[in-house]
Amino acid sequence: MPGILILDDDPDVALAARLALRRLASIAVRQAPGELAAVLDEMQPDVLLLDMNFSPGASDGAQGLALLREVVARQGQAVAPAVVVMTAYAEVELAVQALKSGAVDFITKPWTNERLVACVQAALARRAPPPAAGELLGDSAAMQSLRAQIAQVGASEASVLVLGENGVGKELVARALHGASSRAGGPLLAVDMGSLPEALVESELFGHKRGSFTDARESRPGRFVAAAGGTLFLDEIGNLPLAQQAKLLAALERREITPVGSDRPVPVDVRVLAATNVPEAELFDARRFRPDLLYRLNTVVLRVPPLRERGAGDIVRLLRHYLAHFAAGRPARDVDADALARLTAYRWPGNVRELRQACERATLLARGPVFTWADFGLVAPTALAPEAPTLDLEQRERDAVQAALAQAGGNISQAARLLGVSRAALYRRLDKHGL
Repeated sequence: MPGILILDDDPDVALAARLALRRLASIAVRQAPGELAAVLDEMQPDVLLLDMNFSPGASDGAQGLALLREVVARQGQAVAPAVVVMTAYAEVELAVQALKSGAVDFITKPWTNERLVACVQAALARRAPPPAAGELLGDSAAMQSLRAQIAQVGASEASVLVLGENGVGKELVARALHGASSRAGGPLLAVDMGSLPEALVESELFGHKRGSFTDARESRPGRFVAAAGGTLFLDEIGNLPLAQQAKLLAALERREITPVGSDRPVPVDVRVLAATNVPEAELFDARRFRPDLLYRLNTVVLRVPPLRERGAGDIVRLLRHYLAHFAAGRPARDVDADALARLTAYRWPGNVRELRQACERATLLARGPVFTWADFGLVAPTALAPEAPTLDLEQRERDAVQAALAQAGGNISQAARLLGVSRAALYRRLDKHGL
């Protein structure tokens, strides 16, 4: 089960967050900043929910920023958590500073539980990468071509649509594009559109004015404003409802947004990148996605290949990379020949994300002098009889879902993590395949 650490000196705030998040992960709460290093070593949380001020009367966020930098610096020696900072409504500039310093997102106080849960779910999905994972590793022709395309379009202001299955590394592509641009010194703010409740989409993107709806006790900036001068990455854009697509299109065309409850537009200066795991052909179905918005987003299309199409060489390189990282001081171990053969032949339905999780599991649970197939906790697909027809994509998806459920013992949350999809997406697939 993933872990969340809440660091806040206000016990009431910490309790409210713990109660809202208790179904997502195991929760630890600390109030003293001096405890942070020790609890990170002990717990190794996936997400850190970090307050920005710990001294009475302090509001400049200096303490929180210093702690954030300490956590980010740990990425060179240990698995660092994804950091979500907690700020007051008036601290927009502080939130932007935190994003530039390595936070993955921010949450403003007081929050709604729906917003907090969506924010932390997204952070769990993009847990801070290990050292060098920001690089798109792999020597296959497909990966060399992808890196060349990133270098070619990264410095431009063009909108880029990144396509690929869950777990292939679409966010890494977005980070590489941002890093290659003139906006690299500005924030890169990623928003998981698939985790946002529909009722919150407009407020999250464009912000809202005080009193514009129930629970809007204060005005707050949206993601377009928070990402000003940098890049806004709209992940899983294919999940955006049609009604909200029209409003996003208007913002992109006019380069201005109108907060909920306001009649005054606000100019914005951001580069928008988007990504989706929706098959490309389905994006051209007007019943699902507006063609005019698609053409606004897909000035350049980058397709990230699934791991199974990248070849054994890339699989082995990623395998060695993650095993070395997760060893974290443990004695080095090799992979036995049988396991290596089965790992390179495995279909990897969860792609690089699944491989990374399998390596982490192996380094934690393996007891022998070498890694064996069983250490990785993968479910090998049932061999087909010679006369059986080749599986089509629908059958492959059904088999992958069944395998993940079996591996997770029927636990929906765990199965979703193994597949690299949200719980909602997994429920849709269960219904689709009658499972």
